[in-house]
Amino acid sequence: MTSHSPSSPPTADTDSAVPPPGPAAAPAARRKVAAATAVGNFVEWFDSGAYAVMSATLASLFFPEYDTTAALLATWAIFAGGFVARPLGAVFFGHYGDRIGRNRMLALSVLCMSGSTLLIGVLPSYSVIGITAPVLLFLLRAVQGFSTGGEYTGASAFIMEYAPEGRRARYASIVPLTVGLASVAGALTGLLITTSLDDASLHSWGWRIPFLLAGPLGLIGLYLRSRIEDTPVFRSMERREAVRHAPIRDAWRVCRRQVLTLFGYSITNAVGYYLMSSYLIAYMSEEVGYSKSQAMLTGCVAMLAYSAACPFMAAASDRYGRRPMLFTACAGFAVFTLPAFWLIGTSLAGALVGTAVLAVLVAVIGTSNVPAMVEMFPAQLRASGSALGYTAAYVLFGGTAPFTATGLVALFGSPLAPGFYLTGLAVVSALVVRFAFRETLRLPLTRTTVLES
Repeated sequence: MTSHSPSSPPTADTDSAVPPPGPAAAPAARRKVAAATAVGNFVEWFDSGAYAVMSATLASLFFPEYDTTAALLATWAIFAGGFVARPLGAVFFGHYGDRIGRNRMLALSVLCMSGSTLLIGVLPSYSVIGITAPVLLFLLRAVQGFSTGGEYTGASAFIMEYAPEGRRARYASIVPLTVGLASVAGALTGLLITTSLDDASLHSWGWRIPFLLAGPLGLIGLYLRSRIEDTPVFRSMERREAVRHAPIRDAWRVCRRQVLTLFGYSITNAVGYYLMSSYLIAYMSEEVGYSKSQAMLTGCVAMLAYSAACPFMAAASDRYGRRPMLFTACAGFAVFTLPAFWLIGTSLAGALVGTAVLAVLVAVIGTSNVPAMVEMFPAQLRASGSALGYTAAYVLFGGTAPFTATGLVALFGSPLAPGFYLTGLAVVSALVVRFAFRETLRLPLTRTTVLES
């Protein structure tokens, strides 16, 4: 491999000349950072998951009830519409994460997310204000998407730059782990609400509860993040005046190969996660015939399996490397997705096993994706470069996954259609990892050079 500075022509690898960011963070400081990252990320994804959990109820409240499938498709279209704003969020938060610091960017991110989610919880329904209701829902989903555009990659860079050598993936696994736990909390909240309330109460006020919880949760996340010092790597860049003035432009100009590689394997991560965490709840109740409570229970079990697998898969990533784990995950999706979807249609026990298989595969790819996308970019372009590649995959494939899956089932009349879709994407991602990805396990996070083959 050779490397070159983002602001100069290609040169030999000069990483050894880059000064370290200072003394390693003390264990107490790392615990504080881990807590702030975990709580803030939990808030972000609980808020986002609340929409998916209440999707069927929202369909009946915000759209005319003349066609159940059309209303559900419209709800998923608005869910996908929230991803339209993700590129704007990725550009905004990535730019300022590389310019003013990782932590201030993350504080603003959690504020945007919790505020927009709280406002969803007080929206009037279609029967009260007509077409204005879904329009406002779309706009607030767009603010959620704007916030999410910078959260995941920003939180990943933040905690990775505090992590000790040899344990990066284990520290970084806090990010996907809290995503899973937040989804479980959202699903359990939805399950409790839908099973405890009659239809009249659920449709009049009960559906609002998961969204209204965003207010106090957001304040907690904002408080914790505002009290943490920025990362040693970013502070070192400030001291050396290495902060870039146009990091988004520079990231695309000199890290294009890394951005495209990240996109290429993240599409499987994106679709796998959103099929498992968002779509399967509606899929099981609307397409396969399970009750809503059975579907939500299965969703909770899947997310618990995902969360439980994250630490173990992260430890394997630190031991064996990012490339073997990413390839294993993509190959696993290619082989086991269709059997998993078949199992979901056999019985409740089969559904539990099938969704758990998908959940573990998402954990395998997610816990290596987080450290890999941080390690593959130089310090001064890290937030911008990772946000571009990762967010593009989630905008084009993740956000549209529930909508695409619902449409494929309607088009082909087969409940296995989403499985074929994910299988095809997994084959593409496996080829990207095999031929384009370069191992990042040993790369120093302090480097300011771009690595190319």
